[in-house]
Amino acid sequence: MAGDGEVEVDELCSYAVDAWVADPAILTDEPALLRLLTDAALAGNAKVLGESRHVFPNGAVTAVLVLSQSHLSIHTWPEFNLANIDLLAYGRINAERMIATIEDGLSPVRTNVSRLLRATK
Repeated sequence: MAGDGEVEVDELCSYAVDAWVADPAILTDEPALLRLLTDAALAGNAKVLGESRHVFPNGAVTAVLVLSQSHLSIHTWPEFNLANIDLLAYGRINAERMIATIEDGLSPVRTNVSRLLRATK
């Protein structure tokens, strides 16, 4: 395991990000959210294998990218001005860069980021 909060290449980590936005319009823009996830995956050196998405009657969006190393997803809650992002990262994925790209695209007024080291042995 890495020290001082650093993540080693061979560590498996889950990231949970809660991002509250000032303007909920981005939270119902399914094409923009999918582009944002794709841009984040590319920024983090992840290979996208597939995608799935769904728009709910209230405009909320769920979108998932299947990555060769794991997955990246977003679930939006426009009624709460909230987006939940989940990332499972392993190997040479730069998860911090991926999360920063998503945060830049959402322009949140507040975020909570949690990182959990997962067992591989």
